[in-house]
Amino acid sequence: MAEAATRRRGRGGGGAARRAERTAVSVETAKYIERNIPNFEVLTEEALEIIETNAETILEEVGVNFVDNPAALARWKEAGADVKGERVHVPRGLARSLIQTAPSQFTQHARNPARNVVIGGNTMVCAPVYGPPFVRDMEGGRRYATMADFEKFVKLGYMSKWLHHSGGTVCEPTDIPVNKRHLDMLKAHMTLSDKPFMGSVTEPSRAQDSVDMCGLLFGKEFVQNNTVMTSLININSPMTFDDVMMGAMEVYAENNQACIVSPFIVGGAMAPVSVAGTLTQVMAEVLAGIAYNQLCRPGAPVIMGTFVTSIDMNSGAPTFGTPEAAHITYGAGQLARRLGLPYRSAGSFNGSKLPDAQAAYESANSLNMGLLSGVNFMLHSCGWLEGGLVSSFEKFVMDADQLGILHHLAKGVEIDENAQAMDAIREVGPGGHYLGCAHTQANFKSAFWRSDVLDYKPFETWADEGERDTMTLANAKLHQMLNTYQQPELDPAIAESLDAYVADKKASMPDAFS
Repeated sequence: MAEAATRRRGRGGGGAARRAERTAVSVETAKYIERNIPNFEVLTEEALEIIETNAETILEEVGVNFVDNPAALARWKEAGADVKGERVHVPRGLARSLIQTAPSQFTQHARNPARNVVIGGNTMVCAPVYGPPFVRDMEGGRRYATMADFEKFVKLGYMSKWLHHSGGTVCEPTDIPVNKRHLDMLKAHMTLSDKPFMGSVTEPSRAQDSVDMCGLLFGKEFVQNNTVMTSLININSPMTFDDVMMGAMEVYAENNQACIVSPFIVGGAMAPVSVAGTLTQVMAEVLAGIAYNQLCRPGAPVIMGTFVTSIDMNSGAPTFGTPEAAHITYGAGQLARRLGLPYRSAGSFNGSKLPDAQAAYESANSLNMGLLSGVNFMLHSCGWLEGGLVSSFEKFVMDADQLGILHHLAKGVEIDENAQAMDAIREVGPGGHYLGCAHTQANFKSAFWRSDVLDYKPFETWADEGERDTMTLANAKLHQMLNTYQQPELDPAIAESLDAYVADKKASMPDAFS
């Protein structure tokens, strides 16, 4: 039954799927952002050329390590690199030549085609926080994440208008064995939402599980011919590629699924303290990582990633929303565009312990920086707290609401006849007001962006309602969203096949919690 359902889905879905689509509850999701504003460029042509030249010098003279991965070393040697032990020295120009097969733009398909996203060019796709082992909310405080928490975040992501993507490990459910939790997380994304999602990267076999489960959801042939997952492949900076992440990337690339090849850098600890030095290392690392991705399968979709923060030299803690991180993010965007690659960076980054003023300032700096730097895929766009250790329910709602501002900023300034408003100016004349004029009446519903969370009421009304701060308002909003959540319909045969796959996989191995 499940295999038959898979074949039907591969042809575009059977009668049950069409009936489910007709009866599904409609949740409004904004289309991915398409920029109508220029990118901010912080580097001159001379600076870009220096960084690119120095990056290729590093690849050739210093080299990069591919650890515990003989197959990768063999691939590099066959491609013309100088391999000494686990160190790969890449001749000048080789990496650039290899990455030319990577697409500059691709579509990630969702199980609901209306939620498909285009990644690259002038687009920006917003995805939620990724990876924290802890969660926080007003009721339970800070605690280890559970699968129930994970499912709540997926539901909130599905219900969030300005969020285009369901993400991946929105929190790490520590109540499920390490070797099995990826199955539950994937199934949650596949069944509780119909937005696009990310695959598992914590072991190559788990990446293969992700591909196999997508084969059940979309159809095996569809998966091989289309991109249905993104995955986060971090480089162990400085300049080390481990077998776990590279093994996962090999699986995804060979199956035509997108990889975000991303250095993970804390400036001053994992890269030089200078902006130019860090950008040089970033460029060298992504050149090597994306070139290897294309060695695995030329033409596989890939995203150039950059995760960079600075460090507090007194405490050693990472800092966020800083000008140095902004300069690196802007500069890396310029480098990505020169390579013709989609770009991942930025997010709702902050170091605060609570969704407070510090969190808001630092997140606003980081989110706006992402829009202006030309980011195409913004992971961590909502929910990030405490330097990425915590997924916050209230901050998820606050950030997801603020993403609407990015949508409106990206539109740019309209200058058509309606936007010029000459009739309104003539109608009102000197000394009048615009509240009742025809132009205002025709445009007021869509003229201004309005928050669904923040408070704009008069003081007296705000006081009468309990003097609620923003975190309290967000808490009320998240409960309202969860209470009105309705699961998107899914062909019962596909749901049954996913359940069976997860059950069989779990039964095939003992629990492991480390």
